[in-house]
Amino acid sequence: MAEQQLSAATRGRGLHGSWASRWTFIMAATGSAVGLGNIWKFPYIAGENGGGAFVLVYLLCILLVGMPIMVAEVMLGRRGRQSPINAMRFLTEEAGLHGAWHAIGWLGVTAGLMILSYYAVIAGWALYYIGEMASGTFLGASAEQAGEIFGELLADPQELIFWQSIFMVLTIAVVIGGVTRGLGVAVRILMPMLFVLLLVLLGFSIQRGDFAQGFSFLFSFNAEALTWAGVLEALGHAFFTLSLGMGAIMAYGAYMPEHARIGRTVLAVGVLDTLVALMAGLAIFPIVFANPAIEPGAGPGLMFVSLPVAFGNMTGGLLFGSLFFVLVTVAAWSSAISLIEPAVAYLIETKRFNRLTANLLLGGIAWVVGLGSVLSFNVWEEKRLAGFNFFEFMDFLTSSVMLPLTGLFIALFVGWLMRPDTVRRELEDETHAVFSAWRWVVRYLSPFAVLVVFVLGVYKTFA
Repeated sequence: MAEQQLSAATRGRGLHGSWASRWTFIMAATGSAVGLGNIWKFPYIAGENGGGAFVLVYLLCILLVGMPIMVAEVMLGRRGRQSPINAMRFLTEEAGLHGAWHAIGWLGVTAGLMILSYYAVIAGWALYYIGEMASGTFLGASAEQAGEIFGELLADPQELIFWQSIFMVLTIAVVIGGVTRGLGVAVRILMPMLFVLLLVLLGFSIQRGDFAQGFSFLFSFNAEALTWAGVLEALGHAFFTLSLGMGAIMAYGAYMPEHARIGRTVLAVGVLDTLVALMAGLAIFPIVFANPAIEPGAGPGLMFVSLPVAFGNMTGGLLFGSLFFVLVTVAAWSSAISLIEPAVAYLIETKRFNRLTANLLLGGIAWVVGLGSVLSFNVWEEKRLAGFNFFEFMDFLTSSVMLPLTGLFIALFVGWLMRPDTVRRELEDETHAVFSAWRWVVRYLSPFAVLVVFVLGVYKTFA
């Protein structure tokens, strides 16, 4: 049995290859983690929940919950050396456990594809706005005009489908190239591009925006504004921003070099992901505060209504507004390729698909399911399922149910069910003190925290 398991892991490694270096894995995992939430959600919730006080709590949540589970997920991927589904089958058999634990892999991979289905729709909006910004549509635009433009986009299913399709083609084109020539090359280009664009926009904010007020909004340490609801939001965002529980990190871990130190690698990913979120806040809010008519707590509307108005009424704003939506698209693109890769890897390993046909099949499925999200904003706007339209239901099911459950099961599997000597061998580069502290967190603190996020998230939705 042990020989068969070793053989399975070796075959998985040979089928997919591995990252060229530890740094490539860091960029890939950071690309998976950095998405739309970093660009608009984190700055907004930080400003509304005490600024620096919220940021401090968020960083503690990243350190004590997000990164420990991420270490566990990367370790499972590298140990299994296959897609999340087959890696969990291998690891479950290795640990002598009931086959029901295979569900961790299935749950993560399914969640990733479901998220991709509606993520491509939202990313399509960003693609559309690149052209609208560059063409001067928002030059001198008022909030009402920007709202009408956004409303017209949402009301036109053909337009939404067109941009959804373009984004899906971009995603599939990268993943077809494989680990080395596709994913590896893409992240080595996309992630530096993302940081360069952020720095350019940050410079524009300093020059043209109200940087002092934006900085104060994001970092002023207002402990009184931080409620328990804000702490819960920090915990939830820390978990979701690292792409945990959707198969992506486990799949990327399977391609990790054999002797790379998992702990330090995950720490680098966490730092870079948080840095992007903070830089995005410093780039966005000075621009917002330069236009007093704009409400900084506008949520999704901040990106597609408020910011276009701000850019359209500033000198040089159209150029930098176009660059902003290029930035948003790059962030979404780097995340999307990680959402489809776990399922592609499974079809290659188990069904003997090649990368082209696996991507076309899965991309096609995600595209068709995504049509439900497209229609949620127009034709099916009044259709409800448990109080949600289709888009809202998909978002709730994945973000509030599937991802927390997968993260919880990963923590329980690694902390309580996996053989301690096996776990220790995978993390042999860590000191005894670091390993013991990490294992205690994964066994006790992380499951409790994720369970709190899951239960309160569901309760708040239906209460």
